Amino acid sequence: MKQASIREIKHETSRVLGMVEAGHTVELRRRRKPVAILSPPMKDKAVEMPDFVARLRRIYGDRILETTGTELVDEARGER
Repeated sequence: MKQASIREIKHETSRVLGMVEAGHTVELRRRRKPVAILSPPMKDKAVEMPDFVARLRRIYGDRILETTGTELVDEARGER
């Protein structure tokens, strides 16, 4: 882990942030005591959407249901 003093942050901010941008973690020190840690942001993970069609095919196969989901909801709401 790289180290930088408060003085370096005040006078050489670009250089210290350049180290962080390059992927290094920098420990900030005041009077030789650690006070903070600067680190690059965590990378976002790609979100994978579930394959709903494949899931439905596994459950129901090629079978066609007599009542649709819309009809069931309408019935539950008392609209039919």
